[in-house]
Amino acid sequence: MRKLALLLTILLLSPVLSAHVNSPDVFYQGHAGPYQLLVTVRPPKVVPGIAQIEIRCADKDVTQIQVLPLKMQGTGSKYAPASDATERSSADPQMFSGKLWIMTRGSWKVQVQVEGARGKGELAVPLASVSNNSVRMQVTLGILLSILGLVLVAGIVAILGAAGREADLSAGDQPDAAKKKRGRRREVFTTVFVVAALVLGNAWWNSEAAANARLNYKVPNLQAKLQPDFVLNLQLENPNELPKRIFGMEPPDRIVLDDLVPDHGHLMHLFLVSMPDMKNFYHLHPEQTGVGQFKMQLPYVPEGSYQIYADIVHATGFPETQIGTIEIPKLNLRLEKIDGPITAAQEPIADDSGIAQAVASEKISPLSAGSRMVWLRDEAPLKANQPIWFRFRMEDKDGKPATDLEPYMGMAGHAVFISTDGRIFAHVHPAGSVSMAAVDIADGRASSLASSDMGAMPGMQHDRPGAEVSFPYGFPQPGDYRIFVQVKRSGHVETGSFIAHAR
Repeated sequence: MRKLALLLTILLLSPVLSAHVNSPDVFYQGHAGPYQLLVTVRPPKVVPGIAQIEIRCADKDVTQIQVLPLKMQGTGSKYAPASDATERSSADPQMFSGKLWIMTRGSWKVQVQVEGARGKGELAVPLASVSNNSVRMQVTLGILLSILGLVLVAGIVAILGAAGREADLSAGDQPDAAKKKRGRRREVFTTVFVVAALVLGNAWWNSEAAANARLNYKVPNLQAKLQPDFVLNLQLENPNELPKRIFGMEPPDRIVLDDLVPDHGHLMHLFLVSMPDMKNFYHLHPEQTGVGQFKMQLPYVPEGSYQIYADIVHATGFPETQIGTIEIPKLNLRLEKIDGPITAAQEPIADDSGIAQAVASEKISPLSAGSRMVWLRDEAPLKANQPIWFRFRMEDKDGKPATDLEPYMGMAGHAVFISTDGRIFAHVHPAGSVSMAAVDIADGRASSLASSDMGAMPGMQHDRPGAEVSFPYGFPQPGDYRIFVQVKRSGHVETGSFIAHAR
């Protein structure tokens, strides 16, 4: 029953899901030349539409910021439109805001151009632009337009009928029977013509609406199967694949499954979260075995129902999160089905990591060997729809800042934000909610993606990080959330679990 409930939830929510599940806003912090920026992009709900841009400068010597939209690849990436100037906030001189039209679906980048006392700089922010559904006309507006349309049709019929009866009459003369008959014939002909025009126009409109609906993004639901030897097989779904040409023109950024690129070292980042208790959390990396097919030997995962989130990135820079569910059986059932010794690893290996029976906390999460992770937050309530710096500090058993942190997959840490009902999911890095592969493509460094070696990817952190790690993110909706923060210490990945409530 629990698995069925999870599956029904996914199906009911599927029309409103996209790259990050129900978390479309983009948060990215980086440097435009000498200037450090935190950029928030709120994409339009429907395309074409207007994206809202907010830019906070860490530096006070910025004089002007301009933004422009560019396609990530193709013709649209080569011919830039004129830049749009942002407006400086009168209440906060370090805050700038602007708007950009996003005209087609697919992978875009927002080019941020900064001018200040130290010269000029640029920063490219990846943006996945999709329409999850078509905007429907408001009922009241539809009724009003229908009434006005009927009045217009009646007016056309009446005008042409009167013209047939009275056009050639002198002032004060009355039409005879022949002219009245001619007027009625014109009224009948006009009525038939107008009705036929309306029927054909409605058919054309429905055809265009259906064509547009085919371009709406549909959430992919992967298929997961667990073999008796504890091998997990994944089959990705591609409900958004379109032919090379559609409606006589090139479709927007075709989505295929044979173009995946590594994102900080892996083609897939797989997350398993036990539902509804959210006590078990695993961050795994299956290997690709075919087009859209992945496979891995699972570590020991406690029994229960799990929500699956699978992050992938396409060569266009377009990120996707495929979702699914799986039921992990009891250990004794596994033993009965496995012929010979247990082949599943008892602990995650390499970059794989996880935590079982985690106790979530509002501020302090216990780690191994008496150490702990502290959420450095003030007493102000968390609010939805605004960027927040989430800062965490690792402390040793004596309460002192830890000194043994290492880069975890080329980063100081990873964070996952999940609403307690599983509807919202976001995999966030210290640079923000964008994938590092998309950042490289936006910066013209796509060649580095051919290698799964993270050392070949610019933007990766290779120096030993400090005791603190931070993530820019904003809750898309009010509600209760679980935050999982992962860091690497002395070769071992630690996972902190926190509770958050957004007003």
